[in-house]
Amino acid sequence: MEFEFIRNTLMGEYYVKASMGHEVIGRWLQEEVGKDSAKLERVERLLESAYSLPHKEHILVGKEITLSICGDEVTVEENVLKQELDYQGEEAFSPYNSESTASCGIEDFDSMIKGWREFVFG
Repeated sequence: MEFEFIRNTLMGEYYVKASMGHEVIGRWLQEEVGKDSAKLERVERLLESAYSLPHKEHILVGKEITLSICGDEVTVEENVLKQELDYQGEEAFSPYNSESTASCGIEDFDSMIKGWREFVFG
C-alpha cells in the first residue's frame, strides 16, 4: 500500500492520497482520525492490542468508516456496507463496494499511522 500525505498550508488541512484500491483507508485516516490526537492514540492502542493478541478481532467503529484488525490483516470498510439493503438488485451495486472497502497488512498500516503522527504533529 502506497500513500502520500499532503498539507494545505493556507487552510491548515491535511489530506491522505492512497494507492488505487486503498482509497477508503486514506479517507478513514483523513476523516475519522484527522488532526485529533486522542483518536490517533486510540488507534495506536488498538494496534498494540492487535500485536499482543493477534487471534482476537480488534474493531474501532467510526462515524462513517470502521477499522478492523484481525491477525496480520487490517480492513477498513464504510459502515453503510454493514446495513442490509432491501433491494432485489443489490448485486448490481457490488462493483461499487470495491471503493468502499480495502485491506492491507498490519505492518503497512502501522507505518502509515506512524507517518501520519509525524506529519501532523511533528
